[in-house]
Amino acid sequence: MGNRIVKWLVLLCTILLLSACGAASQEKVLKKVNDKWAETNGYELNASMEIKSGGEPRNYDVTVWHTKPDFYRVEVMESGKDVSQMIVRNADGVFVVTPTLNKMYKFQSDWPKKNSQAYLIGALAEDLAEDKNLVMKEEEKAYIFEAATRNSYKNSMPHQVIKVDKKTLLPTSVVIMNDVKEEQIRITFKKVKLGVQHAAKEYAVEQFTEKDDAKGEQATPTEKDGQQEQEDKEAVGAEVEYEEFQTHYPVVNWAQLSNEKVVQEAGMERVILTFDGEKSFTVMQQPVTKESTMLPVSTSGDPVDLGFTIGAITDTSISWEKDGVAFFVASSKLTREEMVEVATSMTISSMK
Repeated sequence: MGNRIVKWLVLLCTILLLSACGAASQEKVLKKVNDKWAETNGYELNASMEIKSGGEPRNYDVTVWHTKPDFYRVEVMESGKDVSQMIVRNADGVFVVTPTLNKMYKFQSDWPKKNSQAYLIGALAEDLAEDKNLVMKEEEKAYIFEAATRNSYKNSMPHQVIKVDKKTLLPTSVVIMNDVKEEQIRITFKKVKLGVQHAAKEYAVEQFTEKDDAKGEQATPTEKDGQQEQEDKEAVGAEVEYEEFQTHYPVVNWAQLSNEKVVQEAGMERVILTFDGEKSFTVMQQPVTKESTMLPVSTSGDPVDLGFTIGAITDTSISWEKDGVAFFVASSKLTREEMVEVATSMTISSMK
């Protein structure tokens, strides 16, 4: 009987010891992962991104450069289409560049500190470090972390699963899910190379700007803000890039359409949607224009990653371009997260 009791005590101690090791294991692995991702002075990575929310799935190729402390260059290109966007952070500020439309917007912003980006490994490291309810699972060749998102669409997509290779301690994939844990965005890392640094001149946006061959001078930025910025897109030298234009509506259960108006300005159709109630807001949309030359335009607010495009957000407005349509949402009642929810829900449908 005494031997049996001793055996049970030994077994119990073994179980408790293994449990303690398991708890320490998550902390130890997390420290190793964070140290490796944070210690590098720079990196390059290539990834693919599949977005399943908002209709038909879309696929994008993502290329990222980062040189410490604050230089970034992110290019996102839709697969199979000659449509790309680039977000660049250098010593002069933050720029969003759309080469196919000859457009460049300049922000005085601390991006990407405010909004986590799932394809930036430093931001992923911060996501893991900040989540007090982080859960780690272990597979044969990978660590799986279940964490909360901290990005611009964290309300509609609050969950993420980050897969890390055991051998390299580098991320291999990120899956972002909605509140019922349905997959909405999947990022697959094809190559992550640590220790790569680029010279400051490689982050200069002047290389994307068309210069006046006759004068050889760079055009000076133009100040635009709010609704005026939207109207200035019709300036001389711009041309409509897409001929077909269909009205988009937000698909959110708290939006109640009270008025829809179509106006013609300078031969261009603009649709204005008004939504009343406690969360009132206005949506303006019109065909996107292509500028004849690329001039850096200073704009207020911060860049915001909507998944399918990079827009601009302030406390009272959000603007972006998608599928040949320029959108502008204005509201003093919506939070930034709610404005992002409106933006990501816009689709060609009827609210009637």
